[in-house]
Parts: sequence; structure tokens; C-alpha cells
Amino acid sequence: MKVKVKVCGLATPEAVDAAVKGGATHIGFAFSRMPSAGYVTLEQAAELVACVPRHVRKVGVFFEQDSIFFMAAIHAARLHILQFNGIDRPSGIVGKAVWGVVPVRTAKDLRAATRWKGIADRILYELKPPDDEASEAGSALRGNWNLLRGIKHPLPWALGGELDPSNVAEAIATTGARMIDVSSSLDNELGVKDPAKISALLNAVRSI
Repeated sequence: MKVKVKVCGLATPEAVDAAVKGGATHIGFAFSRMPSAGYVTLEQAAELVACVPRHVRKVGVFFEQDSIFFMAAIHAARLHILQFNGIDRPSGIVGKAVWGVVPVRTAKDLRAATRWKGIADRILYELKPPDDEASEAGSALRGNWNLLRGIKHPLPWALGGELDPSNVAEAIATTGARMIDVSSSLDNELGVKDPAKISALLNAVRSI
């Protein structure tokens, strides 16, 4: 697969199996202290990664500052990478790659990527649909990929947003992304990944 793919928000053995068999290079687990849709506890993550091959990178996704919880998750899920959504990299985290998330609706949002330079190893641009209610119907489901066309990135990066089998080729061609992150577009219901959608997405990327 020429383009690396992270399938995120995996919470069932069936979803993990589909991602691994489909050729995902990275699998992501969104961590929570309590079970909820799309999130996993430390115990659930430990069970899910038990059969994941070594070559597949495991990413922990965090939304709250808690270094003790980070370290517990690293141990439980044998994480290679820590992704911080809406929070800064905490002190005391060493020896693991770090990804910083940059939500993007407009061109000015891209400036936030520079704050991760020297802190993170990779930026994940999370393309958001525009706020303008007069936007075209098609753009209401995804962000404007043209915002990333030809720009100079301060770090290695990945493209996130509403990517699915029908639009992923266009998204990659427009942005030049060599790595993508896919999550909610693969849901069968809120927080529950559909193995068939995972397989279809990975097949679409592999055919590019």
C-alpha cells in the first residue's frame, strides 16, 4: 500500500481484524476511563491488541491531560504512538512518537501546525466541514482539501476528516497526502466500526 492508513476508534475484535487483514499500517484506540461508544478502557485495549502483528503501529488517542493514565495505556496496549486531541504534549512522556491534531476549517487554522514543531513527530490535519450554512451540499460532509494543496508543512503529516471509499482517491490526489486517518466515516452506528466499511476503504486506498 503506497499510502499509509490509520484506522482509528477501533473497539471490537471484528473491527481490529478487518483493519489488520486489510493492510492498515496503524490502528488507533481512543481511550476513556469508562466504557462508551468508540472508546476503550485499558482492559479492553489490552484484549484487542493481543493478536495484532508487530508491524502494525498502535496509536493511543487521548483527550485529557493525565500522565499516569497515559503511562498505563502505553503498557496495557503496547502503544508505539501517542496522539493528543485538544491537549498539549504532557511532560514526562519520553520514548514514544507523538502526533498533534490540528483541526482545520479555514486557511488561517493551518497556522496552528507550527506550534507542534519541536514537540510532535507528526501533525494530523483534521479537516472540518465549513461553518458557512450556504456551503454546497457536498462540502457539508467534509472539509476543503484544497487548503492543503501545495503548502509547506512544518512536520510530517497525515490527512484526517470524512474520508470514505468514494472520496479517498480524490482527497489524496488533491492534498498529496502519503498518510490518512479514518474513523467516523467507517461507523455502522455511533462509535461502532463496520468491518465491511473498513475493508472497502482499505481496498480503495490499495487501488490508488
